[in-house]
Amino acid sequence: MKILVAIDSLKGSLSSLDAGAAIQQGIKKVYKDADITVKPLADGGEGTVEALVSGMGGELVTVNVTDALGEKTDAVYGMIESKKLAVMEMAAAAGITMVAEQKRNPKNTTTYGVGEMILDAVKRGCRDFIIGIGGSATNDGGMGMLEAMGVKFFNEDGGNLGPYGLDMLRVADVDVSGLVPELKECTFRIACDVENPLCGPLGAAHVYGPQKGATPQMVEQLDAGLKNYADVIKKRLKLDNINVPGSGAAGGLGYAFVTFLQGKLEPGISIILDTIDLEKEIKETDLVITGEGRLDAQTAMGKAPIGVAKLAKQYGKKVIAFCGAATEDAAACNQAGIDAYFPILRSPMTVEEAMERDTAENNIMLTAEQVFRLIQLF
Repeated sequence: MKILVAIDSLKGSLSSLDAGAAIQQGIKKVYKDADITVKPLADGGEGTVEALVSGMGGELVTVNVTDALGEKTDAVYGMIESKKLAVMEMAAAAGITMVAEQKRNPKNTTTYGVGEMILDAVKRGCRDFIIGIGGSATNDGGMGMLEAMGVKFFNEDGGNLGPYGLDMLRVADVDVSGLVPELKECTFRIACDVENPLCGPLGAAHVYGPQKGATPQMVEQLDAGLKNYADVIKKRLKLDNINVPGSGAAGGLGYAFVTFLQGKLEPGISIILDTIDLEKEIKETDLVITGEGRLDAQTAMGKAPIGVAKLAKQYGKKVIAFCGAATEDAAACNQAGIDAYFPILRSPMTVEEAMERDTAENNIMLTAEQVFRLIQLF
């Protein structure tokens, strides 16, 4: 029997590969000769760097960059040297969890550190990038990142503008002649699971600004700033991406990637499945196993396990999922391609106890064993 295991992390408990290894151990208790392949799985958000680096033989790189508030911080990204590939989460440099709640104000935050992180990888030889842009504290349209890369923005008097959200309203001109030339050799695949335009009622400021500390007045100012910023770029550079789906992601960072770096905005799971070449593995397997910490109706709307399941169904493969917990509406996952799912909890315990690494590892191993004892009967 040939089995493919591609399970997302059980966040706060087991990594993707650790969960996969425990499932493998459980299966081997029943099918000692089973040919089992464990692949890393993530959806482009938190945990993506860890999953891909560990699963593809890469390394973690630490670089000192500018954080969302303009202070210095250490950011970590992944590098797979053999592929000249860097895997990043913008939140490592400018994430909202890095900003104390009382200091959250998207007029005063910047993506400058994201640009510094990218340039560090470029200097190390990376030319292909996978970047998750969820969890941002910013609403600067990517101005900060671009300034770190050598792009200059000016006010009406010709003065240089800073890299913060409030500066977008004052943009009157742009100069791209200083853009680091090596960036033209790079490809950027941006994990983006939203379709918001840059500005307007469904844009970055209106939809996500309040989550980042923006008052109603700030929202209007930020939205006007994004529009002014994009209008100047359209006028000076003849580039108009204001309505590209996803351009409003991460406070307009999606717009900056598309407009200045020819970035491609894609669902995170699509990027990951392609990067780990899961389709090839699925073609050659008999059974696919996936899952995540909690299965619910949201899972069925396109999270990582469903990405795996849909790909498996293209080749007529059966799909089993394991999870830490399953809600009543998790039955939607059956309609989305998961043939059967199994929560791993084996006895009454607190959430904290269930999430202890040793407990979760043992639970998922023993559940996998029992599921495959059932399979052995048929």
